[in-house]
Amino acid sequence: MTLRIAINGFGRIGRNVLRALYTQGYRQDLQVVAINDLGDSAMNAHLLKYDSVHGTFDASVEADHESLTVNGDRIAVSAIRNPAELPWKAEAIDVVFECTGLFTERAKAAAHLAAGAGKVIVSAPAKGADATVVYGVNHDILRASHQIISNASCTTNCLAPIAQVLHREFGIEQGLMTTIHAYTNDQVLTDVYHGDPYRARSATQSMIPSKTGAAEAVGLVLPELAGKLTGMAVRVPVINVSLVDLTVNLKREATAEQVNQLFLEASKHSRVLGYNALPLVSCDFNHNPLSSIFDANHTRANGRMLKVLAWYDNEWGFSNRMLDNCLALCRAG
Repeated sequence: MTLRIAINGFGRIGRNVLRALYTQGYRQDLQVVAINDLGDSAMNAHLLKYDSVHGTFDASVEADHESLTVNGDRIAVSAIRNPAELPWKAEAIDVVFECTGLFTERAKAAAHLAAGAGKVIVSAPAKGADATVVYGVNHDILRASHQIISNASCTTNCLAPIAQVLHREFGIEQGLMTTIHAYTNDQVLTDVYHGDPYRARSATQSMIPSKTGAAEAVGLVLPELAGKLTGMAVRVPVINVSLVDLTVNLKREATAEQVNQLFLEASKHSRVLGYNALPLVSCDFNHNPLSSIFDANHTRANGRMLKVLAWYDNEWGFSNRMLDNCLALCRAG
């Protein structure tokens, strides 16, 4: 049975989820039948078709006042602020992708359930969610009783597979992560007044230190690492693709060669973890659907101290995992 999906919020993640559904082989199992967004449907259709990061969408896209049509599939559109008032019961929605960034607490996301949806997947860390799920790491915890789950963050989706492999083989005592992260649309193009002096500065002109809870969130996904990882972000002037820099103290010594071989083997058995040994830079990983691409060129070891780097397309990989988690949730026993 094809699952009926609604997207609430048609921004960067909402649009990329829809693109991935059609281009990455999910359409036979999932169909987006409704989109709720406050923007004009004609403009949303244009932004879906033409994207500055991911290029032109290889699908037909049409719009009128009541719908978008993608490859002949009609998608009803609405512009309703209160999720509890959305027509999810009438549309027989199985799963809502909550992509506004606004309803990231369970009580708020539950408005979609009140409106008639079966389940909700939040495209961000979500306080009080039934589960925080990094597909490929802990999606086996999903149960039919779960109604609201979090897809975690793009950075947690990159970090967790790396941490899992290292902890399983060597044991992690503690670690520090820095994500060297592409700027996003919650930053500004030019300096502007903001309560946070870092957020007040131009995203295009500086490397900007920032906060992230991505490392701590690994403890929600891998409880054995709870309290062992922390970190920060540095926002940099690139439009897409980010890099996790992880330094850990291991329980036993390791060499760079051992670690690289470990990740090479792990990547062969994972749908979300990749391995790179070529001399590549960030733009080479644009539009890569993996959550985490370990880069063997930069592994450094000193006794029990280890540094590893992993790339991730912070938009495309994460959007693909939204779809994977949707299927995993609806197939859960």
